[in-house]
Amino acid sequence: MDKPRVFVTRKVDEAAIALLETVADVEVWPDYKAPSKGALLSNTKDVDGILANTEDRIDEDVLAVSNGRLKVVANMAVGFDNLDVNTATGLGIAMSNTPGVLTKTTAELGFALMMAVSRKIVAGDRDVRDGKWQNWHPSAYLGVDLAGSTLSVIGMGKIGFEFAKRAKAFEMRVLYHNRSPRKDIGEGFEYCGKLETALEQADFLCITTPLTKETHHFIGKAQLSLMKPASILINIARGAVVDNIALFEALKEGRIAGAGLDVTEPEPIPADHPLLTLANVVITPHIGSASQRTRRDMAVLAAQNIKARLSGEPMPSCVNPEAMTRKTQREKEEEYALEVLREEEDEEEV
Repeated sequence: MDKPRVFVTRKVDEAAIALLETVADVEVWPDYKAPSKGALLSNTKDVDGILANTEDRIDEDVLAVSNGRLKVVANMAVGFDNLDVNTATGLGIAMSNTPGVLTKTTAELGFALMMAVSRKIVAGDRDVRDGKWQNWHPSAYLGVDLAGSTLSVIGMGKIGFEFAKRAKAFEMRVLYHNRSPRKDIGEGFEYCGKLETALEQADFLCITTPLTKETHHFIGKAQLSLMKPASILINIARGAVVDNIALFEALKEGRIAGAGLDVTEPEPIPADHPLLTLANVVITPHIGSASQRTRRDMAVLAAQNIKARLSGEPMPSCVNPEAMTRKTQREKEEEYALEVLREEEDEEEV
């Protein structure tokens, strides 16, 4: 029987590759840039597993090109809006993400963005480098104190909670908006059943909600109009949760004071995007999980999911466990071929 084949869409930590090689032949995309749609299709033909990341659109075309052989797609991310989970489930293809391992790291990056915007760190650094810092002045580079300010977290999941805990350490009042209140997070966090309340009271707004059909442009012109003129928005979720054009207009017109974005719509953000013309915006290139340890742990967890699926073992973080009970097209064909062979053997015996 042929050894399983796995395609890895980008170079990842060698520990993950070594783990995959214990159960499969592994091919790694060698370029820094993501494979094009055509390259993705040609490289995933007749594979049993794919280790992907957020840039890879694993759609119906990719799921079908393996000729029924594909069993698992492991996404090296918490979010999986780039995966066609419904189609995969129907085909018996398990899909996974990497929750938990990047929670603290992403929260830390979000907090860094909040501090960078509120204390004008990037603007100050730019002026120093450009020779524009001529003297100290009492009114120069005035920022906003975190202590005593109100933070509203939109989406109090694991990352949102880690962000909120850090805010409490900085003596901030913390509100949060969720589908329902969380009873497992202890005291000191105020639940806002209405999004409007969280927006109106926020000095800082941190968005950590997943991207779904319901949360696409969840924060748009109407929501931004409810915020304070001195408020600052931080997005460490997905770019499309915020209407970036509405955000640009709110920032340009002074309806909110600033924004820190680790995610944009689209990604990478085009060099001529209007947000890049504003001095009160700090944008990082989707680096929420970008620490050496975290990216290694993400790759290893993704590899563990693939190994488990190919070995017939429980996956650590499957997002569509119902797919595990369904057979892939290749498995169905193999079963059918085996049944035909048994029938032929029975006829020969007779």
